Amino acid sequence: MKVRFYITALLVIILFSNTLTAQIPVAPNRNSGDGPYMQLIIRGVTVINGTGAPALGPVDIVIENNRIVKMVAVGSEGSKINAARRPKLATNGKEIDATGMYALPGFIDMHTHIGGVEQGTPAEYVYKLWMAHGITTVRDVSAGNGLSWVLSEKKRSAENKIIAPRILAYTAFGQGAKKEIISKQDAIDWVNENAKNGADGIKFFGAAPEIMDAAIRENKRLGLRSCAHHSQTDVARWNVLNSARAGMTSMEHWYGLPEAMFENKTVQDFPLDYNYTNEQSRFENAGKLWKQAAAPHSEKWNKVMNELLSLDFTLDPTFNIYEANRDLMRARRAEWHDDYTLPSLWRFYEPSRNSHGSYWFEWGTEQEIEWKHNYTLWMSFINEYKNRGGRVTAGSDNGFIYQTYGFGFIRELELLREAGFHPLEVIRSATLYAAQALGMDKDLGTLEQGKLADIVLVNENPLKNLQVLYGTGAIRLDESGKTKRVGGVQYTIKDGIVYDAKQLLKDVKKMVDKAKADEHFILKQPGIE
Repeated sequence: MKVRFYITALLVIILFSNTLTAQIPVAPNRNSGDGPYMQLIIRGVTVINGTGAPALGPVDIVIENNRIVKMVAVGSEGSKINAARRPKLATNGKEIDATGMYALPGFIDMHTHIGGVEQGTPAEYVYKLWMAHGITTVRDVSAGNGLSWVLSEKKRSAENKIIAPRILAYTAFGQGAKKEIISKQDAIDWVNENAKNGADGIKFFGAAPEIMDAAIRENKRLGLRSCAHHSQTDVARWNVLNSARAGMTSMEHWYGLPEAMFENKTVQDFPLDYNYTNEQSRFENAGKLWKQAAAPHSEKWNKVMNELLSLDFTLDPTFNIYEANRDLMRARRAEWHDDYTLPSLWRFYEPSRNSHGSYWFEWGTEQEIEWKHNYTLWMSFINEYKNRGGRVTAGSDNGFIYQTYGFGFIRELELLREAGFHPLEVIRSATLYAAQALGMDKDLGTLEQGKLADIVLVNENPLKNLQVLYGTGAIRLDESGKTKRVGGVQYTIKDGIVYDAKQLLKDVKKMVDKAKADEHFILKQPGIE
């Protein structure tokens, strides 16, 4: 039986059923990565622990199996290591000389999709790009490959049978329902069935207010978390304040937030010939939305912010996924596309009335200027929310709108910096705050004694330049005047297993090169013969 489903601004229209969901190929069995070890010592590293504390080093980090058991300061910057302080290496122990390196907690991407059939992106490609960028935990919102598929991959990842981040499965509201959800009881029944099936949470797009309220409250009663992309098709009757009051734990993007701050209207100022299914029009008008809301620091602006703060609500802005709206050429010509974007994904990004997020029918200066102003207002709210003690996390939503997995997450960190976050606050959003939002901060999110051994090691200081976290690194001129690349994550450690991040990128490049050769693919810009 068909499920009542709601059109969204960031997902193609899909009717889920109990037995059929389009799925991408699962990841092959793990064939690289060393450990976990009875003992692993990371020697002489500078630690950025994720709490917001400044960097400290050199430090020796002692890991046993999959837990950090000791972190010992073994000297001061610029001085010799105090050998007497160093933890002793066990007979069967392993050590990494991390002199000059920086250690961070494994990154947590709060908004992901594990590839897609339309994008032509197999799980191995997606996972390795994530892991190559230090992403050790992901929240798969909407479970687009089907809940049973995601749960199977989640289990394989937890058992480290595949090279993949830790996976949390959030189903789309109504996914797999046995009947139409047309009443509060229908919603409650589906939420219980969803929990019984093993989902970690729910992503909502919109529904009748009584159904949204019943579903969110029941989900909260069961101890699960939820998030929402407040679709324009329902936001006039249910915005972010309604969700937060009902017990939702986080929101995606920003839809539903400016609408909660309208002062002289209740509906967005839609053109009278507006049609939601026209994505060019939809996103063009979305770029004019924030200026219709209450002005920054006004009474209404503050009232909405204060209520969300009081409800301990998490904002996951996903700035990167809309960056092409304010600078299409930058996103379209990002340097990593040449080596790491599959031909199928490149085709998906190109102007199309069928591929979701490919709405570049006639996108130019006027649209980009509106979106630049939109970002200024949006970032103002997000930064102030953080300043007042609110939780802001990092999510990418990659695989759409010229944002390629892994790379887009690092771009999200840069955009949090642009919004006004100190680099230490950026790292905290990508680690501790995300772990808190998921209820996993007992084990993840910081480098501290007792936490799981999810660690990112990079050869450069990311606080000075977040671009060193990109797989393509950052550009630098050396003393001889020669241009070189520096950075790129060196090792990603997940569950105590050490992965060579640069080798993972090489694996991805081989996949892309093979696809190009098989398809005789030549990268051309849209409209150029």
